[in-house]
Order: sequence, then C-alpha cells, then structure tokens
Amino acid sequence: MTLLRMDNVLVVVEDLEGAMAFFEELGMEVEGQTQVEGPWADKVVGLEGVRADIVMLRTPDGHGRVELSRFHHPPAVRVGQEDAPSNALGLRRIMFLVEGLDDVVARLRAHGAELVDEIAQYEDRYRLCFVRGPEGIVVGLSERLS
Repeated sequence: MTLLRMDNVLVVVEDLEGAMAFFEELGMEVEGQTQVEGPWADKVVGLEGVRADIVMLRTPDGHGRVELSRFHHPPAVRVGQEDAPSNALGLRRIMFLVEGLDDVVARLRAHGAELVDEIAQYEDRYRLCFVRGPEGIVVGLSERLS
C-alpha cells in the first residue's frame, strides 16, 4: 500500500459561516458544501444520529484542503481549553505559505484573528507567525524571503 496524498484536515466548528469567511479571506476557495446524515455517516464517524453541515475549501494550487463541519446532532463538544498553548498534545495548527505576510495578517485580523505572539524571522529564509482565528483555530503563516 502506498500513500497517495493528504486529502484534507477536518476542523469542527460552531460558527460555520465565520470559519468559512476566515479561510476564504486567507485565500482558500469553497469547493463544495453539503449536509451529511444517515447510517453511513454514523459508521464513518462512530456516532449515532449524525447530521452535520460540511464545507470543503481548497488552496489555490488545488493540493490542500480544509473540511469545516458543524454538527447539528449529536452536538459538538469542547475538549480542553480553546486557547491551548503550542506544546499541548494533539493537532496544534495548519500551516500555509503566503505572499505578503503583513497584509494577510491584517486581513485576518478584520475577521477577529489575533497573533499568538509576533511575526518572527528564521534566518534569511522565512518570516513566520501563528494566528488564532475563529473558535481558537490556529493557523501558521510563512512567507519566503528572497
């Protein structure tokens, strides 16, 4: 068996529209929207009576995807603290390569995003930062330097 690609990363949210607007502002494009429910959905996610809205977004190059899901049933549950530190166990962030890092950060701040600390520079190669967006979603942003 051979791994072909990473298909997507799932982010469960309460405010689907707000999270979708955040990722669209970042430059992702909505690939599709649907609602899932029924026995097959129950079996896939291991819950009973699943009914959820899903939005699939893709990066401009078409290779990366983020799936946003809002569960109507069973309702979503919060596990752990929303603003967990970077060394907390589990999935901590999604990283994107961008152009115009300062502009991207400013646009995301208009959607309520906050810098986790500050924009930092790694050698003469990259400028990087983490941004906490809607519902505590942490997005890493990097910009290549010439």
